[in-house]
Amino acid sequence: METEIVFLVKESEEGGYEARALGYSIFTEADSLDELRVMVKDSVACHFDSGNGPKVIRLHFVRDEVIAA
Repeated sequence: METEIVFLVKESEEGGYEARALGYSIFTEADSLDELRVMVKDSVACHFDSGNGPKVIRLHFVRDEVIAA
């Protein structure tokens, strides 16, 4: 049993947010950050058997920024 799972979170091109777990086939999306937190917890609960999931879910926000020269 892992004690922690990390999700990379980025803004979706269509609006909202996308989250993808590192090392697991877990992906979810939502319109707001509050909704994303709920969706991530639900996705993790569905992926792992009861009681075997990680104790900590970490959201790592990735943001691309382009600066014109």
